[in-house]
Amino acid sequence: MAFNLVKYLRDVRAEAAKTTWPTRKETVQTTGLVLAMVAMTALFFLAVDQIIGAGMRILFGAGS
Repeated sequence: MAFNLVKYLRDVRAEAAKTTWPTRKETVQTTGLVLAMVAMTALFFLAVDQIIGAGMRILFGAGS
């Protein structure tokens, strides 16, 4: 079973032609949604960390 480089490259080109790329608008919208979700997640974990930290300070009576 020999490897046919020409056929392989032809197949790769055919598959690449089937690829659909997002528009600029879709890319900007998706990026905005990702950044919003990252910010919300960061705020959530900040709040959880503060609550756990406060609980530990109350429990052990240490810290500021």
